[in-house]
Amino acid sequence: MSGPRCPQCAQPCVSPRLLPCLHSLCEPCLRRLGPPEGPPSAARPVLCPVCDAELSLPVGGVGQLPPDCLARSRGRAAAGCDLCADGAAAGRCLTCGLRLCRFCCRAHRRQKKTASHAVTELENTKDCSQARKPLLCPSHPTEELQLFCEQCDQPVCRDCVLGRHRQHPCDFAANVIHRHGDALRELLQSSQKHLDTLEDVLSQVDEMGGAVRSRAEAVATEICLFAGGYVKAIEEHRDRLLKQLEDLKVQKENLLHLQKAQLQQLLLDMRTGVEFTEHLLMSGSDVEILVSKGVVSSRLTQLNSIAYSTHPSVDDRIHFSPHERAGQCCGYEVFGAIINKVVDPARCTLHGEDLHSARQNQLSGFTLLCRDTVGERLARGGEAVRVTITHKDKRDCAVKPTVCDNGDGTYCISYSPEEPGLYAVCVCVKGQHVQGSPFTVMVNPKFREHQGVFHCCTFCSSGGQKAARCACGGTMPGGYQGCGHGHKGHPGCHHWSCCGQVKESSECLCGPPSDTSQRSLLRTVAL
Repeated sequence: MSGPRCPQCAQPCVSPRLLPCLHSLCEPCLRRLGPPEGPPSAARPVLCPVCDAELSLPVGGVGQLPPDCLARSRGRAAAGCDLCADGAAAGRCLTCGLRLCRFCCRAHRRQKKTASHAVTELENTKDCSQARKPLLCPSHPTEELQLFCEQCDQPVCRDCVLGRHRQHPCDFAANVIHRHGDALRELLQSSQKHLDTLEDVLSQVDEMGGAVRSRAEAVATEICLFAGGYVKAIEEHRDRLLKQLEDLKVQKENLLHLQKAQLQQLLLDMRTGVEFTEHLLMSGSDVEILVSKGVVSSRLTQLNSIAYSTHPSVDDRIHFSPHERAGQCCGYEVFGAIINKVVDPARCTLHGEDLHSARQNQLSGFTLLCRDTVGERLARGGEAVRVTITHKDKRDCAVKPTVCDNGDGTYCISYSPEEPGLYAVCVCVKGQHVQGSPFTVMVNPKFREHQGVFHCCTFCSSGGQKAARCACGGTMPGGYQGCGHGHKGHPGCHHWSCCGQVKESSECLCGPPSDTSQRSLLRTVAL
């Protein structure tokens, strides 16, 4: 039988060597792997062709890799007897190391020269391994590896013990195999535990792969159902839009036909009246004209009083907006709407309390309401609205407004002026001014806080101090300079001592204190 083949060259293994990943390659293939041989003291990285693991060859190169004894023995597993070469090996002589068939085993025991040799029957794989040829020392090819160096952790021969391993602790392989074999068996048991775990994880991975495929198929079905429903909704929406378009077309055509019929009838009546009157004036006698004058005048007056439009009653403004929200259709939100209303800037209006007044450094704003050509409010947004706010006295002072599209035909314009004064505001839709634009806005200075106290009277708030004053102008007898309940000048309610305002949330009417008189009005605060 042929021996095992190298996984790299697919040829029978020649001097197989064992890699750290426990895969075996023949020595020629190993020498061809990786970069060329480097210095003897440098390790060389290689890539295992079986598992793609990145490995490092030991210092010294391929020759320092351990030989794969099992791969060698597999090639000789069916080898025959070493003596007769006819029968299959059934035993091994432990003394001379020969493999013997059953006949040669009996002859080996009968011969006087080999009668004292110990012959062992080969009953299992372990015995078969004992039947292999002994391993020879790579440094001393004639010596068998029978000893083990503990310090170097490798088998050695007798010559090695007398040479390089003289001072190293060495013992026969048969004496140390139990200890090293037990350690290897413990590692094996630890590794075997991982086998079950890995197999279980692989099983879970396979199950998860099946679950992923099943879930993907289910989601694909959902996508197909969703897409089918969406396509159906879009087709239904398309049909609805086409019907709406057809209805709109028919409506406009009917209005045009009605206007046309009315105009044709009016034209016919007018032509009849004009022709009859012209013929009467040209061909009739004076008496005939006077006789027919009344009825002709009445008819022409009636025809002239009939009002009619000088333009078609409808226009061709029919547009399709693909981005317009069109609500729900078959449970799906759809887009796209037919628009026959067009914004008319001249009919758009502005609204808001802050339309003509604002406060410095405070957010103000107003609302733009868009309407169509007949004055009806638009229910959609998307118009091009442009707003400019410029100081009338300071041309370089402009306010940048914010325009918010509410999507319902209204637009909120907000701004915060930094300088007080009169501003010019322009609001344009599609480049045209809206109704009331341009207009002016007065920006008042920022709100002035009250510097006094909101009290009932000076006498109460100051604790009876005679020098305390109040801007309401009230006086009291007895040398009091402020106001008091029921006395002359008292406003009859709570008021601010600084300016006399009776509304607590009002703006202070006086400026900052600058003289003794004004400071005396504020003494109430300190008191």
